[in-house]
Amino acid sequence: MAMAEVDNGWKFAQCFGDKGEVEDITEDSVLLPGQTARQRLVLGQYRVPVPDTDIISTVEFDHTGDYLATGDKGGRVVLFERNDGKKGCEYKFYTEFQSHEPEFDYLKSLEIEEKINKIKWCKRQNAAHFLLSTNDKTIKLWKVFEKSLKVVAENNLSDGLRPSNGQLSNLKLPKLTHHDTIIAAVPRKVYANAHAYHINSISINSDGETYISADDLRINLWNLNISDQSFNIVDIKPVNMEELTEVITAAEFHPVHCNLFMYSSSKGTIKLSDMRAAALCDQHAKLFEEQEDPANKSFFSEIISSISDVKFSKDGRYILSRDYLTLKIWDIAMENRPLKTINIHDHLRNKLCDLYENDCIFDKFECTFSGDGQNVLTGSYNNYFHIYDRDGLTDIALQADKSAFKAKRVGSTKNKMLSRKSMKKEEINVDAIDFNKKILHASWHPNENSIAVAATNNLFIFTCV
Repeated sequence: MAMAEVDNGWKFAQCFGDKGEVEDITEDSVLLPGQTARQRLVLGQYRVPVPDTDIISTVEFDHTGDYLATGDKGGRVVLFERNDGKKGCEYKFYTEFQSHEPEFDYLKSLEIEEKINKIKWCKRQNAAHFLLSTNDKTIKLWKVFEKSLKVVAENNLSDGLRPSNGQLSNLKLPKLTHHDTIIAAVPRKVYANAHAYHINSISINSDGETYISADDLRINLWNLNISDQSFNIVDIKPVNMEELTEVITAAEFHPVHCNLFMYSSSKGTIKLSDMRAAALCDQHAKLFEEQEDPANKSFFSEIISSISDVKFSKDGRYILSRDYLTLKIWDIAMENRPLKTINIHDHLRNKLCDLYENDCIFDKFECTFSGDGQNVLTGSYNNYFHIYDRDGLTDIALQADKSAFKAKRVGSTKNKMLSRKSMKKEEINVDAIDFNKKILHASWHPNENSIAVAATNNLFIFTCV
């Protein structure tokens, strides 16, 4: 069935970051004198090339939607909070901190990047925020809180006179008064040395006490309060590495049942495991897999079938998976085929050889459900991203590029339409696609139709009114 073209009222709301073109991004450029990375992201007013370290690598709303976190390739985490003084869904800068630094593994002679792979918020239980961030090897639990700065306002020398021995009875304790409030970030726990391979996923359990971390071959279970011990619950590493046929690509806890989790593989399968069945969950409870049509088999079949991301719906009833060409919606009660397969990059089938040569075929696009589970979101090239209803009948294609904030600045109805261009797949000129512009990372507000997408070093907010 053909996709219906609809305009559901989606519009551009905000953009944080440099407003220049993606072509300006190089690894040789530097910050302006006196300019911090945070200023570049928040102010977004300098049309200068930005370094590779400023490229956003993850985006995540908290459970309320009032806070939004981004991580970048420079190991920084930037937090935003909702601006209640503004109408609609708008955010303002909250704080920034350096989460990870580059390291060197001397045993393996490998450099460990500072790039933030994932951020996950813990459910808020007091005035402070807690969130997990991870690079390839080390996971950290951060506490972000308001800290009062106090200064000495009154002491014995306030009047400039030096007290004599006869005035000892007049001595008084110094008085401290509130000077300023800052947002502080401190690492409460560091979970290190548990992964031999690159961490691709972290997921906090619904019990609020445990979380899982997944790398290419193993999944570990952690208690948030214990940083020096974890339990290996999945291990697919063969005795002989030459027999390795698949790797783990993503993992997530069930949002309702704390004993269930799923993980996806490079073979295009999704396995649902139950921790009540065994300590080592190598035997899955359910296997979600669609058999490939032999007529479509090619040299690239295994690469394009690799799942780059999996997500549960909020109620845990449905599973969303993304591979290079398609987006699939699964019913947790039906393993043999997806409820719906949505073709995202079908127009690129004839370009797979070129995409293999330029490594774009290995791009890992994320996917996400809306808060109510009725819509799904994933990214594409040319800075387009797509919103579909769960039945796959409507396709809303939005573009996160400079036309969006130019349109908002001008403010005309005509220009506002630039931020939600309609794009028919059959009309796409494949040769004109810019494969350097891509939407890999996105997050959907948990309670309303607002989304945050990362386009290189820019953070875009779109909302539906």
